Amino acid sequence: MTRILSYNILVGGTRRIDFIERMIRTVNPDVVGLVEAINPEIVKELARRLDMEYRTNAAPDGSWRPSIALLSRLPILRSAVHTGGGVISRPLLEVGLEEESGEKLTVFVNHLTASFSVGRGGDGLRRKEVQEVLDVLRANHEPHVLMGDFNALAPGDQLKASRLLSYLIEVDRRWKKRTPEHFGHPSLDGVVPPQLRLFNPLLRLIPRNRVLSALFDEAGALYAPRASIGLLKAAGYVDCFRYQNPRAWGFTCPAANPAGRIDYFFANPSLATRLNACKVVEGNEEVCGKDASDHLPIMADFGVGIEALLRPYMAGLVQAQEIAGEAH
Repeated sequence: MTRILSYNILVGGTRRIDFIERMIRTVNPDVVGLVEAINPEIVKELARRLDMEYRTNAAPDGSWRPSIALLSRLPILRSAVHTGGGVISRPLLEVGLEEESGEKLTVFVNHLTASFSVGRGGDGLRRKEVQEVLDVLRANHEPHVLMGDFNALAPGDQLKASRLLSYLIEVDRRWKKRTPEHFGHPSLDGVVPPQLRLFNPLLRLIPRNRVLSALFDEAGALYAPRASIGLLKAAGYVDCFRYQNPRAWGFTCPAANPAGRIDYFFANPSLATRLNACKVVEGNEEVCGKDASDHLPIMADFGVGIEALLRPYMAGLVQAQEIAGEAH
């Protein structure tokens, strides 16, 4: 079995590395995809502590810094970085791995743009990014998985917009203190389009009223665009969490008051047949998810493929045929 974790660690995680390490260790993964891994020293240190190899999406010539990384206990066979002709806001990281069973597995780590105040929640930009990502994925014929922070809702998913609003208001209140711990968290102005910010004083009243909160949840669910995730599903990729948990919310963000599911695993059909489990990781008695990042990580387990299971049998059959041939 191969266990993979996808984790947005919030602006590099520099001051929270101990919490991040503990969150990762709660599930003992073989592979970890890190989003917002902008500090290469933190990536190196996490790899050292977890006894893993690592790769990042930094430019080989140093023209851009890393923002995505992959840590692995499994042997890394190759890696590549895809810029999507400049359409993709953060270059896509591709890493080829060899599983314990000997099977080949390709992992893509992705971070779509947020840009929630642009257009209808920034979904037009994310659709263009997904189309570029799909062009890369179509060239890969091995079992593969695309994971990371997609900043988008899936068709049919719940959204508790009042929870998100409450979180943004609290962040804005704390942001006035200019504490480093809150750098990188979204703000109300960062989500509300400029032409609608005159309503911000009214928005701040909504979380105080249960009826208004319920109405805001309904309106938010209708407003939130879902087309970018729909493109992946239309291309045949399996939403691993939703496949394993048809009715669960699976909210991953914000960790302090989960309101929506924006972190995903998408497996191609050949890998999806091996999916055993997929769940959101909330922490344990030693570490709380909100202390480590503004996202909760998500984990997926993939079992051994049928070819690997049959390999010893087929090898034995070939050997028996060879012995029989020599006997004649």
